[in-house]
Amino acid sequence: MIEKRALGKTGLKLSALSFGASSLGGVFHAVKEAEAIEAVFKALDCGMNFIDVSPYYGHYKAETVLGKALRQIPRDRYILSTKVGRYGKDGVNTWDYSARRATESVYESMERLGVEYIDLINVHDIEFADLRQVAEETLPALVELREKGVVGHVGITDLQLENLQWVIEHTPNGTVESVLNFCHYCLCDDKLTDIFSFFEERGIGIINASPLSMGLLSSRGIPDWHPAPKALVEACSKAAAHCAAKGYPIEKLAIQYAVANPHITTTLFSSANPANVEKNAAWAQEPMDENLVQEVREIIGDSFRLSWKNT
Repeated sequence: MIEKRALGKTGLKLSALSFGASSLGGVFHAVKEAEAIEAVFKALDCGMNFIDVSPYYGHYKAETVLGKALRQIPRDRYILSTKVGRYGKDGVNTWDYSARRATESVYESMERLGVEYIDLINVHDIEFADLRQVAEETLPALVELREKGVVGHVGITDLQLENLQWVIEHTPNGTVESVLNFCHYCLCDDKLTDIFSFFEERGIGIINASPLSMGLLSSRGIPDWHPAPKALVEACSKAAAHCAAKGYPIEKLAIQYAVANPHITTTLFSSANPANVEKNAAWAQEPMDENLVQEVREIIGDSFRLSWKNT
């Protein structure tokens, strides 16, 4: 069974590997709805108890498809997270971090998801916002919903670690209960380790996402839109080939590396394929090849910790 870990001071215990529902929105490629719903069932059957989604994923489609799955699952079987601030319509991305829109968005998400309560509500990708607005308007609106019992806990998400720190430093203690960061704790970048203590000293839970670094750490390779620098792309491609030659998929090593760190409550991955969900869950429970981790690090070399801006 997948290990459960405490999320800061929230009282929630999340599986070390969890289900990210972005794929249900066809974010990466077209999906079959029935198969996507089955992937949600499979995640829970494999011991994952945390599901993360956003109205932004597939411009409301991911929440809609996830809602069809959740309506068939007892509410006490899963812990649910969604987000506010980032949206879209007709293929156009939109952002609105106002208090009014944040509040409306929570209720709209609950309707799409078919639930009456959100366990964790996040301000999504705060680097696209005025950080002062997030601290002084968006988060207070979510705290008000927390006080009313509409949501259980409040968090923030971003690629840029410094933004997470800034907002936490400019809000009252206890406002932000968790952070979600992606691509900064994986085989090619571990910047998140630099500020573990910053979060832990404040009792803030740490959620890690994209252990494959949005496809960099995969045998399939990156999608055309990936913003990583060329040197990093080439280094990760060599690392993937090295792992393949050893009969140890780099995806397997990446999942194992991410879930092995006890400072991280949970790591999110996304797949609308039930077989992939089951495979990742099995990998997360197998011992990691420490020597291969070091070999991959050596191949990545000077490209380790190379970053990019969010898109």
